[in-house]
Amino acid sequence: LTRTQKLAKVGDKNAAQVAPILERVLDSLNEGRPVRAMGLSKDELELLLPYALLTAKPVMYVANVADADPSQNPHFLAVVEYAKTDHAPVVAVCASLEVEIVDLSDEEKIEFLSDMKMEEPGLNRVVRAGYNLLGLQTYFTAGEKEVRAWTTQIGATGPQAAGVIHTDFERGFIRAEVIAFEDYIELGGEAGAKKAGRLRVEGKDYIVQNGDVMHFRFSV
Repeated sequence: LTRTQKLAKVGDKNAAQVAPILERVLDSLNEGRPVRAMGLSKDELELLLPYALLTAKPVMYVANVADADPSQNPHFLAVVEYAKTDHAPVVAVCASLEVEIVDLSDEEKIEFLSDMKMEEPGLNRVVRAGYNLLGLQTYFTAGEKEVRAWTTQIGATGPQAAGVIHTDFERGFIRAEVIAFEDYIELGGEAGAKKAGRLRVEGKDYIVQNGDVMHFRFSV
C-alpha cells in the first residue's frame, strides 16, 4: 500500500486506481473480514490480481452430515449461515454413504442412490459447485478409441478451447465441428448427429457451451 501510494503521488495512473482499493482492503483485513466478503466489483478485483491476496480467492464449504437430508440439521444450517458472510456455496456430503458408494458398480450405484432417495453421489455435487465457483465448464472430444473431457472457462471461444488441448490448435484454428451434448447422446454419436443435421460448423467467434462435443480443424 505504501509503495502504491508513493507511485500514485508521482502520477502513476494504475497506482492511482489501486491505492484507494488497497486502503479499503487493509481496513477490511484489520477488521478480520476477508477480501471476498467486501463486495468488490469485477474491475476492482482484476486490479488486485497482481497482489495474489489469499482472502480474495473464492471458497466453498463442504459439510459432512449424518444423512442425505441435512435440512433439519442445526449444525449444517449454522454452516450455511456462516458461509453467507463469504458469499460462499455450501455442499452437504454424507461421508459414510460416499464410502459405501465408491466401490459399487454403475448399476449398483443407481440402485443404492435410488434406495437412499439421492439423485447423485455427493462428490458430483462438490465437483459441480467447484466448477461453478471458478467459472469453469467441460467440453468433449470423441473419437473411435476414446472420449476425453477438457476444462475451459465459461465464455471461452472456439480457439481458446482448442488451446487447452495444444497451443498449435489455437494458433492455427480454422473451424470447429460441434455437436451439442444432448444431441450426441440422443442420436447415438457423431454419425447419427450428422444424419439428423445436428452437427454445426462454427468459426473463431463461437462461444463454447457446456458439454459440447467438438472436433477442431487447424493448420500451422
